[in-house]
Amino acid sequence: MKYTILGAGGSIGNALAYELLRSNENIRLVSRSNYSIPGAESFKADISSYDETLAGIRDTDVVFLTAGLKYDIKVWRELWPKIMKNAIDACKKVNAKLIFFDNVYMYGKVDGKMTEATPYNPCSKKGELRAKIATHLEDEMKSGHLNAIIARAADLYGPYADRSSMPYILVIDKLMNGKSAQWMVDVNTPHSFSYTLDSAKALHMLSARDECYNQVWHMPTFNPAPDGKDFIEKVAGALGVAPKYSVLKKWMVKTFGLFDHTVSELYEMLYQNEFPYYFDSSKFDDFFHFHPTPYDIGIRDTVDFLNKK
Repeated sequence: MKYTILGAGGSIGNALAYELLRSNENIRLVSRSNYSIPGAESFKADISSYDETLAGIRDTDVVFLTAGLKYDIKVWRELWPKIMKNAIDACKKVNAKLIFFDNVYMYGKVDGKMTEATPYNPCSKKGELRAKIATHLEDEMKSGHLNAIIARAADLYGPYADRSSMPYILVIDKLMNGKSAQWMVDVNTPHSFSYTLDSAKALHMLSARDECYNQVWHMPTFNPAPDGKDFIEKVAGALGVAPKYSVLKKWMVKTFGLFDHTVSELYEMLYQNEFPYYFDSSKFDDFFHFHPTPYDIGIRDTVDFLNKK
């Protein structure tokens, strides 16, 4: 089997690459930066180009699309539809299977647990875009012209998630550097987080089972979901520091957004912190008899991983 990771070098792309290498799989990493890891083949390509995408997945059996784009709706609108179409068309051309690592923005505000059957009801511009590209892939799956999986995760934390992960940026990194942690909107609201290493294992497991294709799967995520205060306390405990924190209210985020574009892009997503965010992975857990990593263990191992970097 030959595995190709489109958009290598990000949090889940790295976790997946090392998971595949541990299993002695043959893998290729495709990125604009020609990102490399010992033991893996590297290929430089811009996946917003069909020709470069096609060249990047040549002789491949399974393609993982794990790309992460700049957190900017203008960039997303320009590039995500191209990237999805290129991945689909290239996989059909070389007869490869496609696994798309997705988020939950298309669900919008959900009253209760998010499951694979939750309808798309986006309440944000980014959610509308994610619903559009997910529907494009689902239509191809239904057509019978492509074997694919949508692998959907909650907000990520864990090893390799140290650039775009809010739990890392607002909690882990700050507490590790002697600062107070921060939380968005409401520290008492439950919020699920998917552990990077569990997601990487799940992607590998799904890729090997033909009967798992042409479906949506939620990545294994421990329940019950912690609230913000509980998550902060677990991180502080793993670090041996006091669980100091402050809460960024909606008006504060809106004000900060006037001076920082990335913060302004976060504002429309604050409903995820304002209301309970329950992510259910029972379908995967039951099918594979998988036990998601508890938060205290995942946080401890994440801290250990960061201390060794």
